[in-house]
Amino acid sequence: MTFNPLEHEGIPLDKQLRNWRELDVAPVDPDDSDPYTRCRIIALNGIEIESIMFSHHFARVCPDMDVKRKLAEVRYIEAQQQKVVNWLLPGAASPLETTIAYEQVAVDLTAWVARMEPDPQLKQAYEFGVLEDFDHLYRYANLYEMIQHRKAEKIVDGLTEVIPGRPTRFHHRHPADNVREPYDKTEADPLSKLHALTIMAAEQQTMNFYMNVGPQYMEPIARQLYQEIGLIEEEHVTHYESLVDPGETWWERLVNHEYNECYLYYSFMETESDPRVKAIWELHLNMELAHLQAACDLMRANDGREPEEVVAPELPVPVTFEPNKQYLRELLDTQIDLTTLGAGYVRDAHERFERMQETVMGGEQPPSDAVIDMHTEKFGSDYRHELERS
Repeated sequence: MTFNPLEHEGIPLDKQLRNWRELDVAPVDPDDSDPYTRCRIIALNGIEIESIMFSHHFARVCPDMDVKRKLAEVRYIEAQQQKVVNWLLPGAASPLETTIAYEQVAVDLTAWVARMEPDPQLKQAYEFGVLEDFDHLYRYANLYEMIQHRKAEKIVDGLTEVIPGRPTRFHHRHPADNVREPYDKTEADPLSKLHALTIMAAEQQTMNFYMNVGPQYMEPIARQLYQEIGLIEEEHVTHYESLVDPGETWWERLVNHEYNECYLYYSFMETESDPRVKAIWELHLNMELAHLQAACDLMRANDGREPEEVVAPELPVPVTFEPNKQYLRELLDTQIDLTTLGAGYVRDAHERFERMQETVMGGEQPPSDAVIDMHTEKFGSDYRHELERS
């Protein structure tokens, strides 16, 4: 059954404002809820934050007061949605437990997108990035057992393996080599545009989270590891945001953002296992349908174009959180030694990469290596949660 969000008006914008009682949602149970419910919450929080920040950036360059007012009206509702979504996370979770959940999102969402991506160039960008998120999960899991004396398998629940990916020390590249070639908006599959926005938003959320929670830890190795991986998340945002065609107009990008929110809420409504959370996804979808209509009206009035020119006539197959163990194993076998050079990928270290490595390392062991050595010294080996052996 197909669903075209352009054909649905949703809840009228002037009926969407909620009071404190409606916003005060109960969090999911950290012990009994589906780990992928938590992943969907984290992913949608990133989508909402991206929508809000895009609207702010648009407003800062828009001289039309009527447009700025409409953006502000929709943006306030988006901010209420973001609060509801993010407040579903259990308050009992430590920042490090949330971090491991963030990396599970990055691994399984990016792997799923890579599997579904129709453009070979974009597919390669996602495959390259996911092996780095995979290794970040492994490093944080070792830190987790070392400072909180708990195992990450309780969080990922057997759905995602915790084993080394591309070693984090090799993620530090010259900034120029993190910029990819964008898709062509006139030729790209509409699904490719949605994928690029989704992964960019997810990585941006992770970057913001790490730069804020990292210094809250007292343990030196935790502060150091968050600092190292936080810098890599900046690289990842550069990597993914460069995939989006900069020639898209502000109006076109506004429509793409709202359409993507409809896509994600619809996808997670279709796949959610928690009935209470599913009802929130359904409510927010009906709100987003009206936001999309408002964006389409603005594009017609200011860009002289119909939304059907830039978005798909129906939503693609729903985004699904599911295990990607075998796919990731195949990537580890074939792509673990890749790095980047310009907009492409190479297997051999090149001069610019080596200079960056020498400068950043400063002749010392990076925190991502130190945390594994410290764990091994304390427990006799590194921590892994390996479910499917080659």
